[in-house]
Formats: sequence, C-alpha cells, structure tokens
Amino acid sequence: MLAVPHLAGVLVAGWSWPAAPLAGAWLSGYLLSYYVFLAVKTRRPSRWHQQMVVYAAVATPLAAVVTVARPAVLWYAPLYALLLAINAWYAWRRHERALLNDLASVVQSCLMVFLVAAVARVDVAEVAGVFVACAVYFAGTAVYVKTMIRERGRRGYRYASAGYHLAALAAMSWYGPAMAGMFGLLLVRAAVLPGHGLTPKQVGLIELVLSAFLLVAIVFTFA
Repeated sequence: MLAVPHLAGVLVAGWSWPAAPLAGAWLSGYLLSYYVFLAVKTRRPSRWHQQMVVYAAVATPLAAVVTVARPAVLWYAPLYALLLAINAWYAWRRHERALLNDLASVVQSCLMVFLVAAVARVDVAEVAGVFVACAVYFAGTAVYVKTMIRERGRRGYRYASAGYHLAALAAMSWYGPAMAGMFGLLLVRAAVLPGHGLTPKQVGLIELVLSAFLLVAIVFTFA
C-alpha cells in the first residue's frame, strides 16, 4: 500500500525529480508515524524516542526539498493532518485495528497519486481515475484482509467484503476492460479465498501479486 499509489502516479503523470525525495519523505514519514502512534498508544514516548528522532531527521529535510521545489503540495497538508489525527485518536484508544482507522491510512497512501501529479506539474484531473482505482482497491483490501485474519469466520464481514467488491466491479468497469478484469479478479478473491485457511504470509504474497496487476491495469487504462 505504501509504494503502489506513488508508482501509479509516476507511471501516469510522468517522472520528475521531486518524486524521488517525495518517495523518501513518504516512507520515512510513515515509519515516523508508526513510532509516534506507538508512543501515543503506550503513553511511553521515551521508549520510542530514538526511533522518532531518527525518522524525523530523515523525513524533515526530504519533505523540505519537496515543498521548496513544489509548494503546491502544501495544499494537501490539512487533509493529511486530519487523517493523522484520526490515526492518533485510534492509537490513543488502543483500537488501531478499527476499519475506519484502516481507511484513514488508505486515503493517506492514495493521496500520493495527487502529490506525484503536483510535483510533476500535472493537473489533478488527469490522475483522478488513478486515485479512484487505488482507493477502491485498497479500501476493499482492508475489508477483505479482515475476513482472512482478524475477523476470520465472521459471515457478516465475508458478505460485506463480497458485496463491496461486487459494487466495485460494477463501478470500475466504467473505466474499461482492464479495470473490469482487475476488479472481477478481486471479486473472485473476496468470494472464494475466505475460509481456506491461508496464513497471513500467504495473504500478503497474494496481495503483492494483485498490487502488481493493479499497476498494469492502471497503465492500460490511464497512461
């Protein structure tokens, strides 16, 4: 989820040199937020102080380079602040596995599509479909993964996941055959795989392959 929206943005909007520090800032910023939220959850910031300092030292100059080169990215700062506040609230409540928290993280990641477009000086309208494809895919994956691991065996989640993916297939087919094929495959995954006893590692490997397929479908549809 971390890399796919950035890569999708580059594949469609094109490469520009600020995309490199943007990727570094995004990855190190994610790792920084991981330890910040651990500090919030445990109420022990001193325990994670070293990790927070290290990743802040990496993320800050990279983010500064991007914002100086392409100030337009700052338009997204308020939205990221809101989404991070949601993450922090769930961390404070020690309920970070909540679906809404997962979806907040999904939106953060998928916004990278627009940030890549901003640094490439490409109009956001040209990558809106890419954002939608990534967001619909990863939101569905958040629900699907719960049916495979934490909510395994709960029929309500399985029905919700299958229903979501059926609706996603209907909506995304509007973009053309590549998206129809991609989301048809995701529907089969959501309907068939739960209940087969796959390990978390196997679930993760399948998602890696499907993420690669998503990138291919995005290129065929939007590039």
